[in-house]
Amino acid sequence: MINFQYLRASVVKIALSLVSKDPKATFIAGGTNLIDLMKRGVTAPEKLIDINKLPLAQIELKNNVLHIGAMVSNSALAEDSIVKEQFPLLALALQSGASAQLRNVATVGGNMMQRTRCGYFYDTTMPCNKRQPGTGCGAIGGYNRMHAIFGTSESCIAVHPSDMCVGLVALDAQVVIANAKGERKISFADFHRLPGSTPEKDNNLQKGELIVRLEIPTNNLYKNFHYLKVRDRSSYAFALVSVAAALEISQGIIKNARLAMGGVAHKPWRLVEAENFLKGKTANASNFEDAARIAMYGAKGFGENDFKLKLAPNSIIEALTVAKAKA
Repeated sequence: MINFQYLRASVVKIALSLVSKDPKATFIAGGTNLIDLMKRGVTAPEKLIDINKLPLAQIELKNNVLHIGAMVSNSALAEDSIVKEQFPLLALALQSGASAQLRNVATVGGNMMQRTRCGYFYDTTMPCNKRQPGTGCGAIGGYNRMHAIFGTSESCIAVHPSDMCVGLVALDAQVVIANAKGERKISFADFHRLPGSTPEKDNNLQKGELIVRLEIPTNNLYKNFHYLKVRDRSSYAFALVSVAAALEISQGIIKNARLAMGGVAHKPWRLVEAENFLKGKTANASNFEDAARIAMYGAKGFGENDFKLKLAPNSIIEALTVAKAKA
């Protein structure tokens, strides 16, 4: 790890100014991912701006919209009474992530900004276009058991590691971003990027910008929901495949459906076509199976992760079945 300068900001405008003035400066909150990357030499910021003192740790319901400050810890969000009652899918996704100790430290904004756990990205002796553009993707033709089956490119097949983000994309969250001109909003579905030819860019946050909060509209998806995470061990493991599923069911008919997946793409993967198929259909096994088949359009394996082509649709069916059973 290189030497670095450490500064602390307690005002959003000051934090933005400190990062904007220095191209090698970055924000640090919980640091659960950033410090690991620095220790391994994957990233080497020369200045860290500590934002833990920023007044961004509120959870409030305003005009049927849940406001979540970027500095809220993952554990505080998962245990919040409003979240557990009205957005239980998000609470369940949060509880599936990392360990209790890490959830106590990790922040909402930091969780969104975390980077892939691809072994080639972390190993500085191996080629990785995400870490060093133009060097190639070691996972293509290499060890790729954990890697993407959707939205891949010739440059990168890494996956986004977050559980929280899968729940957020399913709930139509909005990201509120502060910059020198004020604030802007972006759909959570558009915040993270697919790799394309620029896999080094994980998201659409610009230099000199800071996530300040999330906004989630209330919905009727708090009764029939499930977050399924398939992993190699029962704790502190990243998903091979995960599914966030929520249904609004009336007299056996699906009025609304939300589906998203993790462990399968460079970003949280929303299954819009499958959702649209389910709306107006009977909540039964046959329709769940058809939705899973629709969800898999365009999926492609790379050898060692070919098993995901079967695991993913089976996981969708299971998540929908469990969600329906909560009626």
